Amino acid sequence: MQFEEPAPAKINLALNVRGKLADGRHAIETVFAFCTDGDRLAADQSDGLSLTVQGQFAGELGTSEGNLVLRAASALKDRAGVPQGAKLLLTKNLPVASGVGGGSADAAAALRLLTRLWNVDPAHASAIAPGLGSDVPACLLSMPARGEGAGDQLTVIDLGNLSGAPVLLVNPRVQLSTAEVFANWGGEASGPLGDWRDAGNDLEEPATRLVPQIGAVLAWLSAQPGTTFVRMSGSGATCFALFESEEARGNAEIAVPREWWRLTTYLR
Repeated sequence: MQFEEPAPAKINLALNVRGKLADGRHAIETVFAFCTDGDRLAADQSDGLSLTVQGQFAGELGTSEGNLVLRAASALKDRAGVPQGAKLLLTKNLPVASGVGGGSADAAAALRLLTRLWNVDPAHASAIAPGLGSDVPACLLSMPARGEGAGDQLTVIDLGNLSGAPVLLVNPRVQLSTAEVFANWGGEASGPLGDWRDAGNDLEEPATRLVPQIGAVLAWLSAQPGTTFVRMSGSGATCFALFESEEARGNAEIAVPREWWRLTTYLR
């Protein structure tokens, strides 16, 4: 493959639901951060557009025709007027429907990758991203940012000395629909999001009602020595912990129950 691009896992350090927007989506305030690991996308020139999926979670992705990667590629090709196609290879390391932006990160990686492969203006990718999903603009940026609106109105922020912090992601191996979690949100809007360290995730309660194992994962992570911050990401079911040291994270990773998925990584 001629080019390769990471699709890093996204985590929400905090997430407040503020109500509904006119288009039916939910208004949120959130703080996005990104990990150094996740899925990977590779591409080479081709006459048409095609996608092959490999990796641990390839079987859970469904048919490639409906994949966000191909939607992103097709949209960029049409908007930029590109005559050629691309042969794409996605290595799916992140669980599907797990709150870490897997599909959105993959679509964003496709936009970045094909912008280079086809040598087109990056502005096309930025214009396409919001139409692919609320998290795609943040994943296209892949930098710490505050998200407002549906999460697609972004302001880059500085997380200071948190860059490089050891992170452990844990998922109870249960897929969770974002739409279903929002549908089970109680409707009581939170106040403005202040310091993310003092906030929470408003979707944790409805997500845990749908998947009680989330509560077990959060309790388990909170009990591990060396954790500095524990939270559910996005609409779940993946939870994460920041650790004071690689050693503490390593000890926790070894102890994760075998039936749960885990990923050791760092904040970008």
